[in-house]
Amino acid sequence: MLKPHVYRPNTNKTLLLPLHKPFLHGAAFGFLPFNPSSSSSLSRTGKGLKARFVPNRTKATLDSTTTLTDDVGSVSVVKAFVTVKQTVGGFITNLGFQRGLDDIQDLLGKSLLLELVSAELDPKTGQEKETIKAYAHRVKQKDDDVIYEADFNVGQEFGEIGAVLVENEHHKEMFLTEILLQGFPDSVPITVSCNSWVHAKFDNPQKRVFFTSKSYIPSQTPSGLKRLRNEELEALRGDGVGERKSFERIYDYDVYNDLGEPDADPNKKRPVLGGNKQFPYPRRCRTGRPRCKTDPDSETRSSNIFYVPRDECFSEVKQMTFSAKTFYSVFHAVVPSLQSAFADKDLGFPYFTAIDKLFNEGIHLPPQTGQTLWRSILPRLLKVISDANSLRFETPETMNRDKFFWFRDEEFARQTLAGINPYVLQLVTEWPMKSKLDPEIYGDPVSAITKEMVERQIKGYMTLEEALEQKKLFVLDYHDLLLPYVKKVRELPGTTLYGSRTLFFLDTDETLRPLAIELTRPPMDGKPQWRDVYMQAWNASDVWLWRLAKAHVLAHDSGYHQLISHWLRTHCCTEPYIIATNRQLSEMHPIYRLLHPHFRYTMEINALAREYLIGVDGIIETSFSPGKYCMELCSVAYDLLWRFDHQALPADLISRGMAVEDPTAPHGLRLMIKDYPLANDGLVLWDILKEWVSDYVNHYYPNASLVESDEELQAWWTEIRTVGHGDKKDEPWWPVLKTPQDLIQIITTITWVTSGHHASVNFGQYTYAGYFPSRPTIARRNMPTEEASEEDWEFFMKKPEVLLLQCFPSQIQATTVMAILDVLSNHSPDEEYLGEKSESAWADNPVIKAAFEKFNGRLLELEGIIDERNANRDLKNRTGAGVVPYEFLKPFSEPGVTGKGVPYSISI
Repeated sequence: MLKPHVYRPNTNKTLLLPLHKPFLHGAAFGFLPFNPSSSSSLSRTGKGLKARFVPNRTKATLDSTTTLTDDVGSVSVVKAFVTVKQTVGGFITNLGFQRGLDDIQDLLGKSLLLELVSAELDPKTGQEKETIKAYAHRVKQKDDDVIYEADFNVGQEFGEIGAVLVENEHHKEMFLTEILLQGFPDSVPITVSCNSWVHAKFDNPQKRVFFTSKSYIPSQTPSGLKRLRNEELEALRGDGVGERKSFERIYDYDVYNDLGEPDADPNKKRPVLGGNKQFPYPRRCRTGRPRCKTDPDSETRSSNIFYVPRDECFSEVKQMTFSAKTFYSVFHAVVPSLQSAFADKDLGFPYFTAIDKLFNEGIHLPPQTGQTLWRSILPRLLKVISDANSLRFETPETMNRDKFFWFRDEEFARQTLAGINPYVLQLVTEWPMKSKLDPEIYGDPVSAITKEMVERQIKGYMTLEEALEQKKLFVLDYHDLLLPYVKKVRELPGTTLYGSRTLFFLDTDETLRPLAIELTRPPMDGKPQWRDVYMQAWNASDVWLWRLAKAHVLAHDSGYHQLISHWLRTHCCTEPYIIATNRQLSEMHPIYRLLHPHFRYTMEINALAREYLIGVDGIIETSFSPGKYCMELCSVAYDLLWRFDHQALPADLISRGMAVEDPTAPHGLRLMIKDYPLANDGLVLWDILKEWVSDYVNHYYPNASLVESDEELQAWWTEIRTVGHGDKKDEPWWPVLKTPQDLIQIITTITWVTSGHHASVNFGQYTYAGYFPSRPTIARRNMPTEEASEEDWEFFMKKPEVLLLQCFPSQIQATTVMAILDVLSNHSPDEEYLGEKSESAWADNPVIKAAFEKFNGRLLELEGIIDERNANRDLKNRTGAGVVPYEFLKPFSEPGVTGKGVPYSISI
């Protein structure tokens, strides 16, 4: 707890004076500081004091400085202007607060109690100097902001201001944007950036502390701030007990034990992910909710909210509501409407023209309450046709350019390099391809794709051996990951699964050609292993079998993309970084300030995902092939595939054989596929990020000893490895943290994941999967060649198109996922793009400010580089007839579904 501070009054008495300032309900009286003895002991020097409000800025400035002198020395009258952001309801705090009592506090001029904290110790006593207190009163409202003002008499001996303590006298929380301190002799104004919810003192008597913009590593902390620095971190860590309350700012860890609802139905029990050898997993934020009665290892999901620390929440402040409110509305209005519209949840689309009607005629929805709200929040997604209550989807850009893009094999191959899941394709380095699974359980490990099959496809180009030697063969390999789950998944209704391998050949124009798809079923139910290989063909039956096999592979790829490339590698694995950063790095730590914009809103969106997407009966379970085993599979992937060091883009490319180190090549890497849009644009962005991080880190850590001796930094990295990712704490690949270069690599990796990696797998989802046949999330029918009856085969022969439609998602599955993808692909109006706007702490340091301006300039250059590449007709993986240009890593974007823009953080 923060210890109480000594009260130092800056006035002797108060005098009731009329105030000609706007209050919440008109003019009123308030208490102003007045000292009757000032005429004898103090003399006024300088010009009169006058305040003015600058247009378009929600803070006040002074026309001149007022200085008072007494027997001790000069005393400055310092004014504080506090900017408070109004909430959605138009009030100062959240909806439902005790407005009458708080209006009285505003009327009396006692809304906020501020205390100035000196950065220096008293040289005579060696103790902290007494703080200087004053109440702030409301003086003005400007648009969505309310300004509060306070006066302080600050003596020359007080020294430099290091922090401001704030106590909220209202009964409900307030969102403070900033505190501007002005009036110091020969000194520029001090802006204390807050951007934080301040709890009511009635909820928690502990005062909030806001440090100035100066950054300090622990050993350089001013003596007067050391105690506050340590106590603030202790408060943020909490004590690890009890259920968290919505106004709290406590960061702690827990396992994923809240994905099921065993008390509601035994079939809704889900395994605990994390903290056990069977299902290792990253940690999430602890909520402390009660345990389930029928399964004490599981946490209940019955609470009204999923707790996240208050400053991670984005749902109540104007201009911060778009993402959360849209997300929430889809689940509470759109999804129930869709469920009502489709009486049969297993009903598929009867023909392809019925799919097209989603974009031109729409779906008739039954009347729902509250439609005005979600129609206004979802103007892009929902279109009301005439007076009908219909939902009509926007046509994805891919369909606008080429209605048959999803049907083409060259597009299927191109998307492995330039689509929304370009992190899986790998170089074939051995032949024949072999499984690492136990053959006693899963059957013959040697791939059924033979040399003869391959050479039949590449005849006239080269032999298999030459293709391997020249690094021309690549594979999309979901065999070993999925095969152990085939039996389990096939026991679920309405879905099926195979292990799969898809082989590609690199052509002379740097495009990929699909060669073969292998689908495998392991020995099960007394039947031997079954597998078959499908290839492009020139007869009707084999062409349709190829299309069906491709639908299965696309379902595998869609599941891997959503569960692993997207959720696991960005959202899930970043949450421990956020928790550790807030627990171990002070707000005044330079690395905290470097990382903070990269963590904006991630915990909130992760909590919503646990509630609606990845939990029991959520969108993932009900719409993706693995069904209720989706999160188990995600845990297995974390165990087998995830390494921190491989999250860096260069290391990721090398680990998949897609690049090799080459000091003579751009970025120090030589790509195996020269026209690889993710790698081409991503490596430029990686280098820009690394240069910015290097400039920043080297400024604060000019030598290795400062890194090793920084106890906060070392505790942060230790906690990430041993707690946040504790199930992998003993892995040998964790980077050490001893030098500035070590720190630069670690920070660049984290910031790449939250920015470039997430942008590349997220904001193109509706573009490429909005027309769901392009990327079906589930396959519901087995291949007709798998032990099919004569009746099944005859049906395939007569109605192959119908069989493909039956294999695709049902109508409710498809439209629900389409609605979700539209939201997930959307940039909110308040999006903060990488390098677009400087943090105040960066701008106040001339060295960091210059480095940021260089960072911003290089990002603008990247925009031009990407435009130039997309105009190059020789780069066929990013341009061509009907091809959507590759823009996922263009740094900046306007709001909406644009297929470009790289935000700092995982904010949707």
